[in-house]
Amino acid sequence: MAATNLSSFSSSLSKPTPLPLNSPQTHVSLPSKTLQKPSFISHKASFSHTHKTSLTVSSKNPISEFFTTNNTNPDDHSVSFDDDDKPREECGVVGIYGDPEASRLCYLALHALQHRGQEGAGIVTVQNNVLQSVTGVGLVSEVFSESKLDQLPGDLSIGHVRYSTAGASMLKNVQPFVAGYRFGSVGVAHNGNLVNYRSLRAKLEENGSIFNTSSDTEVVLHLIAISKDRPFVMRIVDACQQVEGAYSMVFLTEDKLVAVRDPFGFRPLVMGRRSNGAVVFASETCALDLIEATYEREVYPGEVVVVDKTGIHSLCLMPHPQPKQCIFEHIYFALPNSVIFGRSVYESRRRFGEILATEAPVDCDVVIAVPDSGVVAALGYAAKAGVPFQQGLIRSHYVGRTFIEPSQKIRDFGVKLKLSPVRAVLEGKRVVVVDDSIVRGTTSSKIVRLIKEAGAKEVHMRIASPPIIGSCYYGVDTPSSEELISNRMSTEEIREFIGSDSLAFLPIGSLQKLLAEDAPNYCYACFSGKYPVEPRELKVKRVGDFVDDGINGSLESIDGGWVQAKPKSELEVGTA
Repeated sequence: MAATNLSSFSSSLSKPTPLPLNSPQTHVSLPSKTLQKPSFISHKASFSHTHKTSLTVSSKNPISEFFTTNNTNPDDHSVSFDDDDKPREECGVVGIYGDPEASRLCYLALHALQHRGQEGAGIVTVQNNVLQSVTGVGLVSEVFSESKLDQLPGDLSIGHVRYSTAGASMLKNVQPFVAGYRFGSVGVAHNGNLVNYRSLRAKLEENGSIFNTSSDTEVVLHLIAISKDRPFVMRIVDACQQVEGAYSMVFLTEDKLVAVRDPFGFRPLVMGRRSNGAVVFASETCALDLIEATYEREVYPGEVVVVDKTGIHSLCLMPHPQPKQCIFEHIYFALPNSVIFGRSVYESRRRFGEILATEAPVDCDVVIAVPDSGVVAALGYAAKAGVPFQQGLIRSHYVGRTFIEPSQKIRDFGVKLKLSPVRAVLEGKRVVVVDDSIVRGTTSSKIVRLIKEAGAKEVHMRIASPPIIGSCYYGVDTPSSEELISNRMSTEEIREFIGSDSLAFLPIGSLQKLLAEDAPNYCYACFSGKYPVEPRELKVKRVGDFVDDGINGSLESIDGGWVQAKPKSELEVGTA
């Protein structure tokens, strides 16, 4: 019966028709340094109204003590939130062509993508062949006002929300970036992370390039500027031939909107159309929904889509290897109402919960979720287990990035500000708590303690993802591998550390079975430590991953928060 359900799930979800490419889908290979000449596939289009558990995990790298961040001011009573100790998606991008209110639509679409980055936002538009830009530190609603949007006229725009991975969180690093070169101006917004950024930057600087930011995205602009290829779109192709890693980018020129996705398709990028014919690109379909654009398809891995007054043109970047799409989009990053990589995020998470209920059952009285990301999986678990789902934790959506703590310390102050237990739901009950992931384990231990203090008789943690043992190099902010609790503890050791009565993770084999024929098309590096694209920079994220306020970052943080990694021979690289 379970097999039947898995099959019907995978077949019921709509998938885009694959773009004909020059290499077989089943071939797995690392990207080559020299790429074949691209071929054009032109889609003439007029902009008219006609377009309508695993219960046991072996210890990986036991470390006897936990890492802590340096407290530079012990008398400071402010508490900095680390977003519930979760991996963070780094960016969201938007591109709009052919709508007279492009900047306002871009502003709304960025609102819909706010969960993908909260440190900064920006919009670039074109008016009279001049690129106008407004960027700022903070949320979309804090950066833009009516008067700011009035400064951004035109029917062509790109936008960006960010949480930094390469580069500090200072204003100069807020995208989109705009640069002028001898043939005009270009703007770019980038979601992802380039694994060969440092070597490319060093080479460019040796040849005289001057960098204004510490973002890896600026490298792409320099590569476009020095390219000798013609026309402009071929400069983009030339630049993409030299970069490695994850990138979903939108470019803006005086008369064109260009969308690009890396050959592995790590990060999502979708295309839609409004009723007036305007073309929209966005990181998630939820952004299309808000501005009433109809989802048409994904931008395919290795594809360049050019939109101008002649229509829409598709260019194949290269014969791409098998896609390696980020599985964490379905586990945590994307909103449940989005369709990512052709699959409903809501349905994926619901099925994760059902699998946990089937493979890691436990006698319980109530199922609750760690809001908001654990809710859908908890609903799936409760339905499959035949146990009522209730709201046992209430999340405050009005907490800022920091709060002033009273001088008399309050235990678990940060978690208590964000999550409040409902004693009427929890008292005297055997409680199953469903969360999407465990990263360091510190927040999970506080949540378990909070629930037990509210009177729960038993607390059973169920995690709707496999154990995370590796850092991500493809545009996700994860701590160093030394800080990942599953990298140095077994499941039983983690259970003891967080204080729950039982603990189970989603088995990776069951996850892949659910994905069925699409399973080989996903990246599982954070679960396996095997990377589809080698992290060529011998760097890892610094222990005690920092978050600055976007304005007062230290000189050290300008370098992106990197330290020397293991020797290259110790990096485990594979095609998983």
